[in-house]
Amino acid sequence: MGSNQTWITEVILLGFQVDPELEIFLFGFFLLFYSLTLMGNGVILGLICLDSRLHTPMYFFLSNLAIVDMSYASSTVPKMLANLVMQKKTISFAPCILQTFLYLAFAVTECMSLVVMSYDRYVAICHPLHYSVIMSWRVCTVLAAASWIFSFLLALVHITLILRLPFCGPQKINHFFCQIMSVFKLACADTRLNQIVLFVGSVLVLVGPLSLVLVSYTRILVAILRIQSGEGRRKAFSTCSSHLCVVGLFFGSAIIMYLAPKSSHSQEQRKILSLFYSLFNPLLNPLIYSLRNAEVKGALRRLGKKRLL
Repeated sequence: MGSNQTWITEVILLGFQVDPELEIFLFGFFLLFYSLTLMGNGVILGLICLDSRLHTPMYFFLSNLAIVDMSYASSTVPKMLANLVMQKKTISFAPCILQTFLYLAFAVTECMSLVVMSYDRYVAICHPLHYSVIMSWRVCTVLAAASWIFSFLLALVHITLILRLPFCGPQKINHFFCQIMSVFKLACADTRLNQIVLFVGSVLVLVGPLSLVLVSYTRILVAILRIQSGEGRRKAFSTCSSHLCVVGLFFGSAIIMYLAPKSSHSQEQRKILSLFYSLFNPLLNPLIYSLRNAEVKGALRRLGKKRLL
């Protein structure tokens, strides 16, 4: 580094760059969505813990997804909300890097969790007689733990590569949080290695898992069509369609964000995509599972009756 270069100690998050009046509206709007995200996922988590009928592998993984969603949203949204109502829209460099690490780790954990959930449905529908043996509680715990460990290790690889770079400016990030591609722009060195590793990692955790999910659901669809009972077919299809909705929303927006050519989306469009999968998607997950899942709705009714009594 030259003598005229200085190390960045804090970063300015430009955010949405709108009028102050609109910032107040956005603050209230996003605060409402964030509160609903925490409440919705919290309700799902509470129902699964309190209702013994939901103590099954499927709902174990759903509770894990709820924890991931709450953590994922909380890694970026609180700072975004604070910046909407504060004049000084800055974040220190160390918390910025920590934010990058956490949102990467939770994003990858969500990808892995969705793959594990699709495998659980595949075993339940295609191998029902062996389900309790294959998806034992030990196996479920190992799969969930492996998803978290792999995700945090992969995020650590990205952060390690980022910290080897000299950061001397520009000091501004044209985003509402320390998104990894925006952090690359702060470096005053060649970031091609970082971009290659990010692309390879994105293929690994997006295209690979999505392919596994699609293969699983192709086989599940064939198995559902073979079910003789109309009620059994309806129940299986309802459960799987809920999961497919979540998979489509998350993987679709993430693939567009990280694998589409940079020139095809403006920075403002990328902000909207980031907002979708970091705030709106975690809110939609509990709504999709609660509205389309009879067992979750039944557990909610039973809990309501207990409260009334």
